[in-house]
Amino acid sequence: MEIILRETIETLGQEGDIVKVKPGYARNYLIPRQKGVLVTKAALARLEKEKQAIATRLAEQKKLAEGLAAQLEGKVVSISKRVGDDVRLFGSVTTSDIALALQESGVQVDKKAIVLTDAIKAIGEYKVAIKTGYQTTGTITVQVVPETIGAAQ
Repeated sequence: MEIILRETIETLGQEGDIVKVKPGYARNYLIPRQKGVLVTKAALARLEKEKQAIATRLAEQKKLAEGLAAQLEGKVVSISKRVGDDVRLFGSVTTSDIALALQESGVQVDKKAIVLTDAIKAIGEYKVAIKTGYQTTGTITVQVVPETIGAAQ
């Protein structure tokens, strides 16, 4: 089934693209949520009229994503966690922890955009990728340090 996307879906395509999807995905997800419309003559005509506006919107999104990626590049955030005797963390550093640390440093990032390849369960320095949108990623350094005794009380 062919669908015209009304918004960018990372795993499928960008706004205005005509994509082929399974009928159930189109009927049960894309069309009811207004993320796509069936390819018809009327829909194609409307797409042609809106192509310039879509291109402008996508260019603006790309510019914002690249700006955020540049802002994140080289940023270092420090997260303090409680550790045990063998210098292993109680629990792990989550995407929420990283998003909160970034927010405290002045950068607003959704925790779903943070890509952790493996769980962070030890003290150290880690490179973490953050999806900024429009197929752009920024890389930050996360330093996990042991929590000091005074901060724990």
